Amino acid sequence: MTKSGILLLLLLSLISCGKNDPEAQLKNLNGYWEIENVETPFGKDRAYKFNERIDYIEIQDSTGFRTKVLPRIDGTFVNSDTQEQVTARIIDDSLRLQYRTPFDSWTETVLEANGEKLSVKNDRGMIYSYKKFEKINITD
Repeated sequence: MTKSGILLLLLLSLISCGKNDPEAQLKNLNGYWEIENVETPFGKDRAYKFNERIDYIEIQDSTGFRTKVLPRIDGTFVNSDTQEQVTARIIDDSLRLQYRTPFDSWTETVLEANGEKLSVKNDRGMIYSYKKFEKINITD
């Protein structure tokens, strides 16, 4: 193998390792997330053009919650009365989010979390893709 081939393989492995670093992903989860689309294993994908509610995630020391909030035109949020308890764990080199409510529990695997994009896959093979929510600014 040539030197350039070895260098290319090394570069590709470094890039791919950095993308799926569970510790870095965990640091990028907190905040407001707006769903962009859902991919299903059955080919019934759905794109979201407008979202009335967005997800707010807050995790400290591997535990926290996710809730739905309603953004208001003045930049504030109306909180919902429901929260899903979240425990973040690194399992098999992947970041797993374990959710719990009084009615159910489930796990999602984080595929990407870089501060601008969030993508998770649930146990049923559905992939949820989010973008960082930007507050509405009516003063400009």
